[in-house]
Amino acid sequence: MTLADGIAELGLNLPAGAESKLEAFMALLAKWNKSYNLTAIRDRDQMVTRHLLDSLAVLPHLGAINTLADVGSGAGLPGLTLAIARPELRVTSVEASQKKVAFQHQAKIELKLTNVSIHCGRVERLKGVFDAVISRAFSDLAEFVGLAGHLSGRLLAMKGAYPEAEIAALPVGWRLAGAVKLNVPGLAAERHLLILERT
Repeated sequence: MTLADGIAELGLNLPAGAESKLEAFMALLAKWNKSYNLTAIRDRDQMVTRHLLDSLAVLPHLGAINTLADVGSGAGLPGLTLAIARPELRVTSVEASQKKVAFQHQAKIELKLTNVSIHCGRVERLKGVFDAVISRAFSDLAEFVGLAGHLSGRLLAMKGAYPEAEIAALPVGWRLAGAVKLNVPGLAAERHLLILERT
């Protein structure tokens, strides 16, 4: 699965230069990964599918969101990917690991991502208000609400299989506002985007 084929299959119309920036981001990630072990995925095709396309699959569901915090962003996924694909989106990437933050800073500089700010530290200490907060395989839903609920009344959780038990255990004051089954090109595994809202 090539990146171009995956983008076409997702039905995305990305701005000029975005695809080449995504390729450059992946090349930089592969380069850094040799020394810093940022991700367990090292195969290029798997990186395209499991990192780039998996992140881009949520793009059509962001709607009118203008400010987005990506918590537990790791190597900048999905935050930096979404920032490349939607240059008008202001993304704050939140990650506690210094080596992963160092990589994100390098990617921001090399790819000229002026719509990205990077916060090195724990999400519960972050201040600010965002249209939405997103996480990808960060924690269970109750913990996500507990750690990031002060930043927004709208939380977007990227999950694998539909987590019925986690949904049933949502804290009082929060509800499941929507669940979208994502079809990631080239990926056989289940993917869901869960939209949580404060009641």
